[in-house]
Amino acid sequence: MTKYDAIVIGAGHNGLITSSYLAKAGKKVLVVDGRTHAGGCASTKVIANGFHISDCAQWVHQLDGAIVKDLSLEMHGLRLGKSKRTLALQANGDHLTIDGDSLSGAGINASDKKAYKEFKSQMRAFAKLMLKLYRTRAPKLVESDRGDKMTLLSLGLGLKMMGRKNRQDMMRLVLINIYDVMNEHFDHDGLKAAVALDAITGTNMGPRSPNTVFTYIHRMVGEALGNRGVAQVMGGMGSLGGALLSSAKTHGVEVRLGEAVTRIIKTDDRVTGVELSSGDVLEATAVVSSADPTTTYRDLLGYRNIEAGQARRVEQYRTRSGTGKLHLALSGLPSFTGVSPEDHSQRLIIAPSMDAMETGLNPIKYKELTSQHVFDISIPSIEDPTLAPAGQHVLTALVHYVPYELKTGWEGVREQLLESLLVQLEVYAPGIRTLIVASEILVPEDFEVSHGVTGGNWHHGELSIDQALMMRPFPGSTQYTGSVEGLYLCGAGSHPGGSLMGLAGKNAAEEILKQGVLS
Repeated sequence: MTKYDAIVIGAGHNGLITSSYLAKAGKKVLVVDGRTHAGGCASTKVIANGFHISDCAQWVHQLDGAIVKDLSLEMHGLRLGKSKRTLALQANGDHLTIDGDSLSGAGINASDKKAYKEFKSQMRAFAKLMLKLYRTRAPKLVESDRGDKMTLLSLGLGLKMMGRKNRQDMMRLVLINIYDVMNEHFDHDGLKAAVALDAITGTNMGPRSPNTVFTYIHRMVGEALGNRGVAQVMGGMGSLGGALLSSAKTHGVEVRLGEAVTRIIKTDDRVTGVELSSGDVLEATAVVSSADPTTTYRDLLGYRNIEAGQARRVEQYRTRSGTGKLHLALSGLPSFTGVSPEDHSQRLIIAPSMDAMETGLNPIKYKELTSQHVFDISIPSIEDPTLAPAGQHVLTALVHYVPYELKTGWEGVREQLLESLLVQLEVYAPGIRTLIVASEILVPEDFEVSHGVTGGNWHHGELSIDQALMMRPFPGSTQYTGSVEGLYLCGAGSHPGGSLMGLAGKNAAEEILKQGVLS
């Protein structure tokens, strides 16, 4: 029987990144995934004949350029589009344009323009400090590890260099909600809502929820990594997955797609391998899971193989998402009122006000549909015509405040939700309904089934301060090390968290190599 140095569960972006770095270090690595295509949430599918959509992740805005370079992803076919401006659509057709640190339109006043530059400068300073933590394992505060001490020393120096005001503001702001911070800084309701949207994307939270300043800083780490706004992957998100797969194979990684891991095998007091859906049993010195922590511990390892206290932590780990997706195949380019033809290729958002966002959130707390959604819209076929037949287009939208679970269940309700979303869209894009060739609405439950993410959460767990940094995903399973010897985590459920960043995968590989367990 072949024994591997490491078996990586899941061919998502973090799993492939971990496997590539381990293989580059000379280790014998196997990646196994039940899906037939690599990439995880970086995936593309056909919605209708000739129409291709990114069916989970929509934008790239946090991908670490160092990983792109280390793994030669551009040589393997990765191409990113141009950085997008954000157009915050207003009902009167006079829209707010956000271009880097600059604002225009929608009657934005000089005071808000100045305040926005100052706000972004401060948030960027916070994000640069956060990046120090994100590029390494999160340090534990109660142990005397030398590496952790050096990380804490670097963090302390960064805080000192930040200046007194920024240091005080970071301590004050990081645990509070984005609603209060927006009202403290700005007058314009559209601007407040546009910033708040970036704080709640992919979460189950509203602007008034605690931790939303932290989630905004998490998103701003993308700018600290050198990304200016969001961008699309040319060819669809699946091209990122394809580039990562090609790179991994070039580095000697063995990949088995279409075969799911059904069980992580524990022998005596350590993990020794996995069992596949085919019945094959494979041995490894280390099993590295890029699946979310709940799937890893509850479904694959099993609670009987971990301590009762750890099982309780897994059960209490918050994973529910409040984000769905709308996919439309269109016979022509839709016309958003007040948006120039060239600006239809930019990021279009619909978030009228923070109070409207809170109103949209409230029903999903009680497992009910809301009639007020928040949209983050892309028409990627404008910049990349290969995604649709000539003269036709695809539209994808992240839709916020879609419940994971309904009291009535989702059977027969998706059509009702789709109709509600189209009614809301037509306020800004009259006649879009007449262009629809095919449509699809995905709710969090669908992502759980299609992409294997518990709760439909692409962050692999709520990104809040008690489930972040040295607490991610939960005590007893931090710093990429599982609660059983021989088991490691490398997915978005480990530090530093979700989005197509890749640092969780890179950091996990570095930690495994540092520990010397594969020697």
